[in-house]
Amino acid sequence: MRTAFTELVGVEHPVVQTGMGWVAGPRLVSGAANAGALGILASATMTLDQLRSAVREVKSRTPDGTPFGVNLRADAGDAAERARLIIDEGVRVASFALAPSKELIARLKDAGVVVIPSIGARRHAEKVAAWGADAVIVQGGEGGGHTGDVATTVLLPQVVDAVDIPVIAAGGFRDGRGLVAALAHGAAGIAMGTRFLLTSDSTVPDAVKAEYLRATVKDVTVTTAVDGLPHRMLRTELVDSLERAGRTRTLVRAVRHAAGFRRLSGLSWPQMVRDGLAMKHGKDLSWSQVLLAANTPMLLKASMVEGRTDLGVMASGQVAGVIDDLPSCAELVSRVMAEAQQTLEALAALHSLRTLPPPG
Repeated sequence: MRTAFTELVGVEHPVVQTGMGWVAGPRLVSGAANAGALGILASATMTLDQLRSAVREVKSRTPDGTPFGVNLRADAGDAAERARLIIDEGVRVASFALAPSKELIARLKDAGVVVIPSIGARRHAEKVAAWGADAVIVQGGEGGGHTGDVATTVLLPQVVDAVDIPVIAAGGFRDGRGLVAALAHGAAGIAMGTRFLLTSDSTVPDAVKAEYLRATVKDVTVTTAVDGLPHRMLRTELVDSLERAGRTRTLVRAVRHAAGFRRLSGLSWPQMVRDGLAMKHGKDLSWSQVLLAANTPMLLKASMVEGRTDLGVMASGQVAGVIDDLPSCAELVSRVMAEAQQTLEALAALHSLRTLPPPG
């Protein structure tokens, strides 16, 4: 299936595996890339050396020239160094969870890198398009992790009408019917996080995957208890306890997690302060919220890496409640495309019936 997105990036199918922290490592990304989708490495929880190693591992697991991407934090203090790394390594796509600067977009594009920011509002799409972004991923409120409150079916057509670059739809997608629905809204493809997390290529511990598979749609909630921002995840006893915790107890936990993330990431305290200032300015957060943001990577690591669902949180799209299997990336992408073809054929048949002349 050829769309403006597949032509832009050079992938076989209009499907993106999103850059989920602690989840989208070399094994999952190479699995998605080898299946003909666009796999995206999550770099925010990696040091520069770890990112370079991960990029090279993806290359070693895929045929020469296979497109894949790296997700970058636009507000990180070392964003420029990470951009230089992916340019030097010949990475095809740079994606961003926050809008990158006009200068960073230009730098990447001049080096031949395709720039695809993720956005959650029409005005943000208009801004990055005006700055030269090649495409956008638009996530509706159904999506996992930090999310908005506007449903994909409302937000997606708004963005499609507002910009003249390819739009990839995210939030609530898991199958070929969803792909066809997104195409009908004017999108050039779909991006999936939770659906790729729940594959056999994902390195998330089996016990954690089992928690996702047991979840119903009602078990997926949005809370601000983790870092002060709306965050969609599975509801667990830990989430309930975070919501019950007082302000002082929550801030003490955040300080501890900030120290842990500093050791893990290799960042200095001055670098973390600079990142906090950038986050505070970009999102108009209080200092308490900036400090609480240190909860997120460590609480996610506890579940996604260490398998401690009692100590960690599990970011999740609403689709977790309707997913019940763990295919490989190859099986998943093949199934999505087959379902999309069947759906398109059914719609074509319906159209044919409606255009037949009346009997007699």
